Amino acid sequence: MARVHLSFDNGPHPEGTPLVLELLQQRGHRASFFVLGKHLATDTGRSLAREIVAQGHRIGNHSYTHETPLGVDPRPDAVQLELQATQDLLDPLLPAGEPRLFRPFGGGGKLGPHLLSPAARDWLIAQQATCVLWNSVPGDWLDERGWVDTALQQVESGEDHVLVVLHDILPGAMGRLPIFLDALHRRGHTVVDALPESCLPLRAGLPSARLPEYVAQSPPHADA
Repeated sequence: MARVHLSFDNGPHPEGTPLVLELLQQRGHRASFFVLGKHLATDTGRSLAREIVAQGHRIGNHSYTHETPLGVDPRPDAVQLELQATQDLLDPLLPAGEPRLFRPFGGGGKLGPHLLSPAARDWLIAQQATCVLWNSVPGDWLDERGWVDTALQQVESGEDHVLVVLHDILPGAMGRLPIFLDALHRRGHTVVDALPESCLPLRAGLPSARLPEYVAQSPPHADA
């Protein structure tokens, strides 16, 4: 049976995030939320982010705009615009001693060297940040009903510790989250707070041997 950690990307969202938070609170589950700076820049977004933290969940940086993976972003100031700008909004919300977390934008859940530029890698190391990847992306943005079956198949694909990527910006898809959680329980899987080590190529600024797999070999160029 698998241990399953839930994560939610691209929020906070005024409808989806409260829905998810209420359900997690009812069930006693803790999750990770990877938020966008452009949402934190609003009063509503900051209020929801505070509620995420108050309920004991992790919260992390998922870039400011969520438009271009950092490993292929040609802007010379992409790290400042995407990572630092979001972290500046997040830091006042983090409890003392809480680690800085970052999840790169994969472009449909893909893994590879497009995730990070050398500059982004260096920034994460300097920030003593933890980079959080994934091993289950059931595509809730593609099929708001069918994602549950896909997620269950991925959970039962052989990994003993699964990190599922969902999206709290999708209230319709998140309306089926109780069905997914009920199915996990019925099948003997356990929702856990712990993050899989296999999904952490960088922990507290310390790289693992797998980190180079997720870093572009050279900086992208504007004329590429």
